[in-house]
Amino acid sequence: MQTSVETYNDKVVRQLTVMTVVWGIVGMAVGVFIAAQLYWPTLGEGIPWLSYGRLRPLHTNAVIFAFGGSALMATSFHVVQRTCHVRLFSDKLAAFVFWGWQAVIVAAAITLPMGLTQGKEYAELEWPIDILITAVWVAYAVVFFGTIAKRRVKHIYVANWFYGAFIITIALLHIVNNLAIPVGWGKSYSLYTGAVDAMAQWWYGHNAVGFFLTAGFLGMMYYYVPKQAQRPVYSYRLSIVHFWALIAIYMWAGPHHLQYTALPDWVQSVGMVFSLILLAPSWGGAINGILTLSGAWHKLRTDPILKFLIVAISFYMIATFEGPMMSIKTVNSLSHYTDWTVGHVHGGALGWVAMITLGSIYAMLPGLLGQKQMHSVRAIDAHFWIHTIGVVFYIAAMWIAGVMQGLMWRATNDDGTLTYSFVEALNATYPYYLARFIGGVLVVSGMVLMAWNVFKTWQRAPALEPTPVLPPHRAEAIA
Repeated sequence: MQTSVETYNDKVVRQLTVMTVVWGIVGMAVGVFIAAQLYWPTLGEGIPWLSYGRLRPLHTNAVIFAFGGSALMATSFHVVQRTCHVRLFSDKLAAFVFWGWQAVIVAAAITLPMGLTQGKEYAELEWPIDILITAVWVAYAVVFFGTIAKRRVKHIYVANWFYGAFIITIALLHIVNNLAIPVGWGKSYSLYTGAVDAMAQWWYGHNAVGFFLTAGFLGMMYYYVPKQAQRPVYSYRLSIVHFWALIAIYMWAGPHHLQYTALPDWVQSVGMVFSLILLAPSWGGAINGILTLSGAWHKLRTDPILKFLIVAISFYMIATFEGPMMSIKTVNSLSHYTDWTVGHVHGGALGWVAMITLGSIYAMLPGLLGQKQMHSVRAIDAHFWIHTIGVVFYIAAMWIAGVMQGLMWRATNDDGTLTYSFVEALNATYPYYLARFIGGVLVVSGMVLMAWNVFKTWQRAPALEPTPVLPPHRAEAIA
């Protein structure tokens, strides 16, 4: 009697990977369009659903939740199966996670241009979509933690700790911040008011950055960097310290978004202090990722995937140094409400989040398609340079524009009147908006090149056979 061999569920991983690329192009293309509107203000004039105010939340939702969310689901499902040596907990629930998440994204793409929004940063979607998100997220948690529960090895690899923290925390943040009273299918009112609403929103907003855009992607770093470098994690002990320190400190940093507001002064100070403390675990984890290449630095010359992964960590270090510095009240008085903040956000989003995602997909996809490598390694290298140059263009332009804006806004004459009008500051900023637009065009061009490479790799793939679950080996250092 022939016994059936257990195989991995890679179908859902492939589906989510393809949609990561698709939504990456869509979300970043919308970003380029609204960047163009800042340089050519009449672009889309007279068409309400093409107005900046409606497309900007569509851009942020598409890049964070459609592109980033699909990438996190794809890689977490890939990693948890390989590190636990079992198939996903439930194929049906995994399929629901994929289709449910795509339904959320499509609903966002319809409602946001229509102007249906809660008006909360990163939490604009109205209550019916929020309920669907909750259902999908619970299913996602059941699949992920159910897979860990039935693992064949005692040890839970550190990448799964980061993915797990991201899943649990985002569920908590989403439910608490979106508590609202519906007054129609497209309208609701938050349960919170005034300063309390602002505090709940930025507790959510900053921890969406901390857990959705940091912890989950650190899970990618801890799996795909060692895997691609074929080296063990530099210090496994440090990775555990990194995890516990990060999740203990991050939750308290949200008030730094509300310096010099109606929030109690001590709350603002708590946000600043914890933001500064956060620098230590952030850089500790980043250094751990970079030093994983010890003895294998020569691979950067020939492996563009490693370039993506290591440069992503470098941008992570830049963003996690810059964030705490900008939380200091004296610095914040200069930077807040300027384009410096926009540069900081995109240094993290395009530099850290996008690059670690792209490197992870390039590392993961060939194996999912029965290939040894992507169709064109040269195209990966070209994508790396196009993307990197685009990001540097973008953030350098916004850094310069932001510092200039802050200095112009606070400049005063001897009699105490403002030296510059707002229009003069805007006029001085104008050339930098063109530089940002050019940077965005480069980033989207790289994504289109990636889509071509993915398509050609898929095209030459043989008939896809299920991959057998590998038995655990004590000697395995990574997977």
